[in-house]
Amino acid sequence: MSLLAALRQFFAGAPATAPVPEPTPQPPASPKPVAAEPRFRDVQCIGAHGFHRMAYTEWGDPDNPRVLVCVHGLTRNGRDFDDLARAMAPHYRVVCPDVVGRGRSGWLAVKDDYQLPTYVADMITLIARLDVETVHWVGTSMGGLIGMLIASMPENPIRRLVLNDVGPVVTASSLRRIGQYVGKAPVFPSYEAGEAYIREVSAPFGRLSDAQWRHLSETSLKEVDGGWAMRYDPGIGDPFRKTPILADVSLWPVYDAIACPTMVVRGAESDLLLHDIAVQMAGRGPKAQVFEVPGVGHAPVLMDAAQIAPIRDFLLEARL
Repeated sequence: MSLLAALRQFFAGAPATAPVPEPTPQPPASPKPVAAEPRFRDVQCIGAHGFHRMAYTEWGDPDNPRVLVCVHGLTRNGRDFDDLARAMAPHYRVVCPDVVGRGRSGWLAVKDDYQLPTYVADMITLIARLDVETVHWVGTSMGGLIGMLIASMPENPIRRLVLNDVGPVVTASSLRRIGQYVGKAPVFPSYEAGEAYIREVSAPFGRLSDAQWRHLSETSLKEVDGGWAMRYDPGIGDPFRKTPILADVSLWPVYDAIACPTMVVRGAESDLLLHDIAVQMAGRGPKAQVFEVPGVGHAPVLMDAAQIAPIRDFLLEARL
């Protein structure tokens, strides 16, 4: 089944849910000192065609019952959130998974399984592994779609949701743009050539410093025979190429079923989350707060203080 067909089938008729009351906000407690370095772990998940391993990076106090899950975009990985995780680690146990097929995670044998239902099931396995009842969620692009789906279901564990440059309408033009490069990266003759490629395809991220581009590249490239390659399975692009993308994908029933407080971060020049869609998101469903990042397309990288501060303030309004 194609990615778009799976989206439409899986999201069709999402049930409305009653609002989930939040406890009365309490004055923030003084954050305790935490280690500045991440811990690298993994969890075994099962899908339609067997087991696979999902890696994740964990920050903060491992005994903190307050958990923030940060999930990346289609071709990215959990290390994209290093700066956000450092900022939030005094308050949360921050968990940044590498969605299967990316980063340090395993690759699926059947490439058609690179679908949102697989990713949702893996995240529920991860939350069970963390042994917590509720989480806060930050999702960039694909990671936001995963969060939207989970948050739309009855009795779901998400209590605060941040959608980074994604919403209930995914434009056909953005999907075609992504489909032009996903899974097609060559083996680069040098690390420098790989970084140049990442800078080119990720130009909509906006003006980043050399250090920021270096971090995104170092965590996205791996050395292989003959040079350097992207740290993801080229097969994640197969679903994009199996079905012509002729129209926008509408997921309004999913969004309208979300009951938890929600924030939308939008790149002001984004071609995936259009301005009028973000405005509609503020007026229906969970009535999201909207924060727009100037000079950025798809998607804000959440690597500087100006982008992190509004997210931190939104998440810390409730001390769960």
